[in-house]
Amino acid sequence: MDIRDLLESVRDGSVSVEEAQKRLAVKPYEDLGFARLDTHRESRSGFPEVIYCSGKPDAYLQKIYVNMVEREGRAFGTRASRDQYELVREVLPQVLYDPVSRILKVEAPDEAQRRVGRIAVCSGGTADVPVAEEAAQTAEYFGTRVERVYDVGVSGLHRLLDRVSLLQEVNCVVAVAGMEGALASVVGGLVRCPVIAVPTSVGYGASFHGLSALLTMINSCANGIAVVNIDNGYGAGYMATQINRLAVYGDNSRKTE
Repeated sequence: MDIRDLLESVRDGSVSVEEAQKRLAVKPYEDLGFARLDTHRESRSGFPEVIYCSGKPDAYLQKIYVNMVEREGRAFGTRASRDQYELVREVLPQVLYDPVSRILKVEAPDEAQRRVGRIAVCSGGTADVPVAEEAAQTAEYFGTRVERVYDVGVSGLHRLLDRVSLLQEVNCVVAVAGMEGALASVVGGLVRCPVIAVPTSVGYGASFHGLSALLTMINSCANGIAVVNIDNGYGAGYMATQINRLAVYGDNSRKTE
């Protein structure tokens, strides 16, 4: 329960003033010794803390997931391996793993029903889908409805043009592409909503592991394009949700109907 929900519960009498005082007195992080979980992040920013799984020691990862699920009823992690999935599943049998996006999550039971608004996530090619899925699933976890438009790169522009009507209806478009990264510029010239460009490390040698796509996107002549780091699908999904919430609610708070 966040601070707003707690105050509303005090107002309607379902939570006593004394109980609310006890809850607010809890320090704004959980000290596990090896990690300090930011338990008040959603109250401050509208988004709960997310776990970056890659490189975390096994025992630490298990304890972090268990603690977050016990406190929040859900948990979301990025860049997880299959071995880490098997490890977390030992202590949380309900955990879900997607080997494409490498997302490891425990969702709230009503998560899908709480999604609002609408964004689109596009990929230049099939090789870009892992990063695109990281963006799409991040946005969905944070409460956004997502349309996927994959394999619509500029080498076959007619594939993208067939979906323009959809792209013109959403609140934000995430454009994920490697090699020369031209997809974001093309999309930016077709829609009125913000476009978040995600360069990927897909491509041959002169793509420099995504640097060429990054530079193309930063130097785009199309307006309304923001660029995140190479392969940063999570950051794009987060920002797209902020934009979607502004379009739906007028602020970035997570609300339920």
